[in-house]
Formats: sequence, structure tokens, C-alpha cells
Amino acid sequence: MVFDIVHTTRYKYENGASFCHNLATLKPKSFFGQSLLDYNLEISPVPTDISHRVDFFGNTITRFSIQQYHEELEVTARSKVFRDYSKQNSITDFNASNKVTLKDAIKKLKGIQPEILEIKQFKLDSPLISNISKEIKKYAQVSFKPNRAIFEASYELTQRIFSDFDFDSSFSTIATPLNEVMGEKKGVCQDFAQIAIACLRSVGLASRYVSGYIETLPPEGKEKLVGTDASHAWFSVYIPAFGWVDFDPTNNQIPKNQHIIVAHGRDYLDVPPLKGVTYSSGENNMEVSVDIRPSLEQTQSQSQTQSQ
Repeated sequence: MVFDIVHTTRYKYENGASFCHNLATLKPKSFFGQSLLDYNLEISPVPTDISHRVDFFGNTITRFSIQQYHEELEVTARSKVFRDYSKQNSITDFNASNKVTLKDAIKKLKGIQPEILEIKQFKLDSPLISNISKEIKKYAQVSFKPNRAIFEASYELTQRIFSDFDFDSSFSTIATPLNEVMGEKKGVCQDFAQIAIACLRSVGLASRYVSGYIETLPPEGKEKLVGTDASHAWFSVYIPAFGWVDFDPTNNQIPKNQHIIVAHGRDYLDVPPLKGVTYSSGENNMEVSVDIRPSLEQTQSQSQTQSQ
């Protein structure tokens, strides 16, 4: 699948802004199973200063500042991404991963090989996932037993979060403590991903936060509206001798072609799409619009194939 993605963030300042400095994490990654074919970042007003770098986790970060008076800031990322899930994971691979138990993994994660040393950072506390409560650990232990396969236990945890938690976009913010999300059993995709990560770390496993997009399909017979998609988040667990495997507790599934990865981190704070500092007063309003759809070229190619 080839997808065209348009992600627009618009800030409107009641009394204008004299200066802003921002970090954007909006450029999709390229890896085995996903290729970034084209990318363009449009910023209005035109930045006074802009630069790009790759961070510690391999994500592309764009730093920009606007040093002039402006009443509105608009940042639009346009991406074309090729996604082939079959290359990233296969049934054979999953069968192999399903042989690694929790007991096996904990033993191997004590190693000092370069790969394991890099993985260990995802076992540790992070800004939004620290002081993991006994309640979260108890919730994790229902699925994770010493001699049970990590893949099987992680999949069950995904299903349990999907069943036990309610999606409620009005309940939480970035600042909502994880223990509060656990207690109320509701939140949004970033909360569900971080609950899962906390569960995995509580039993000694390495887990990371995945930010990206998911293509949403309209009801049958209805036309898809522009800008109705959204940024998405899920989690990934490291299975020794196999690698990282992704799970999406919000949608109760293993991510496939419709999941496009932008960045990896320890939790949300490592990979927000846009963050920064603004000198302004009064109310500031933010609007976000995301649109994901199959590339026009691919749609035309599929139509031609079907007509032959």
C-alpha cells in the first residue's frame, strides 16, 4: 500500500505572538516494511531559523523558530509512504517468537551484548511511566506467567485493555497520571499504549511507545471526509532473539499496512508531533487535521488492473 498523508496543526493566538520556538516530530520513518517516498514540511509564517536532526531514538526532529509578530501558526506535513506489512513480519516469524517465554526473556535481558544494552533503556522508568503501581503490576501478572510465551501474553494484554478500558477523549490530557487512567479505566490511545508499556516493564520486559497514524475507513456507502483521521499510538514489546513486535490495544489488533509509524520513544513525551514555547497572551486555540488515503497513483493502478 502507498498512502498520502497530510497532517496540519494550526495555532491561533488571541493577541498574536511575538516569538515561538518549536520541535516537530512529523517525518515518518523508513525501515524494513515501510519506506518514506516523499516528505515536505510547510510552515507559515516562514521560519527565521530551521534545522533537522536525528534524535537518540532514530526519529527525525525539525527545530524551527519564528521571530516576528504573527497571529496564526500553521504547520503542515505532507508524506507519501509505502507500507508492506508482509515484509515486516510473517506467520513463520510469529511462530518463532511465540517460543520465547517471560522467563527466557528476563534471563536474556540481563546480558551485556550491544543490542541488549540498547534495549535495556526501554525497561527503565521514563517521564510519564514511573513509580509503576502495584495495581498495574497485578493487572499485568494476569497475562504474564514465567513459562508463558511473551507474544501470547502481550496479545492477551492487548485484548484485555481493549475490553476493560473505555475510549473517552474528554477524560485525560498529557498531564493525567497513569495511575488515574488505570483507576478510572478510560482514556485515549496514548493512555492505552502507556498502560500496556507500564504493564510490560513491571514484569521485567522492554517496551516502547510507537507514534504514527492509522487509516480509518468510512461506513459502507459513505464518503470519507477530509481531515477526519488522527494521530495514533500503540506499543511495541521486545522479544529476545526475535525483535520488536507491535500491538494496538485501542483497536485490539496487531498493526498491519494501515498503521504508519512516525517515531519511537520511551513514552509520549519523547515523540509529540509538535511542542514548543510561544511568547503570547490571551487565549490560544489549536486545531489538528489529519488525512490518510491510498495514493492516487495506486488507486488508478488498481482500477486499471481490475478492468483488464
